[in-house]
Amino acid sequence: MTKQKITIYHSPDADDAFMFYGLTSGIIQNADFEFDHDLSDIESLNQKAIRGEIDVTAVSVHAFAYLKNQYAILSCGASMGGKDYGPRVVTKSQRDIALEDIKTVAIPGKFTSAALSLQLALRERGLEPEMKVYDFKAVGDAVVNEEVDAGVIIHEGQLTYGEQGLSLLLDLGKWWFDKTHLPLPLGINIARKSLGIPAMEASVSALHESISYSLAHRSEALAYAMKYARGISLDDADTFVGMYVNDLTLDLGSEGEKSIALFLQQAADAGLIPELPQLDFIRA
Repeated sequence: MTKQKITIYHSPDADDAFMFYGLTSGIIQNADFEFDHDLSDIESLNQKAIRGEIDVTAVSVHAFAYLKNQYAILSCGASMGGKDYGPRVVTKSQRDIALEDIKTVAIPGKFTSAALSLQLALRERGLEPEMKVYDFKAVGDAVVNEEVDAGVIIHEGQLTYGEQGLSLLLDLGKWWFDKTHLPLPLGINIARKSLGIPAMEASVSALHESISYSLAHRSEALAYAMKYARGISLDDADTFVGMYVNDLTLDLGSEGEKSIALFLQQAADAGLIPELPQLDFIRA
């Protein structure tokens, strides 16, 4: 019998590559479904999902509000901030500027969770600076070149921004944890409901097995992930993977689900998303 093929899309980052090592290496397989993977930056995946073009993909939690209830959330594969880390609002080190002085901010994509958490954090302070959309790789340079007053750094830049001559103004993961005692929801994996329950359950199980395998074979999975580490050291890549591939990645659990619901509820209450989406979870 021919297996049904499902392509799972994710971003070309060290943490995502680490999670998918079990699948891409061919070690994790399913009797009824063939899993392939494809890569694109997270904002492009957000846009593709909003247009309904892909079946299983990583997206930003922010973007999930725009998917018109076509997708369910897989219980594993999520990226969550910690009590002392998350996307970071930075400014040029040589500038004497406070959060209240910011007039323009570079954000790494309109539908990223980093952008939404920034808006929520600033509105708490009565601040609404102009948001300028940049490719995530260009945010640091935009701040250094003073095209903007500040920028939101994601991915490996959360560890290396100091090397660019940037200083921290606000850690959004810490801000959210201090406010809610929950991890900041950033990225999730989703599946189109029209695939049907068997395909969605097979997808979440495959992800769970792949992440479990990578965590159990950390050194070889990390060696594979280094292909996507964008020039950072092995130690930094190991730190970065540790931040975003952990127990909550294996299973969102009640804590992760609660944080996603609260994050989107606050965004809806603030008028920052069009509606509060239906949250259906497919568990491993």
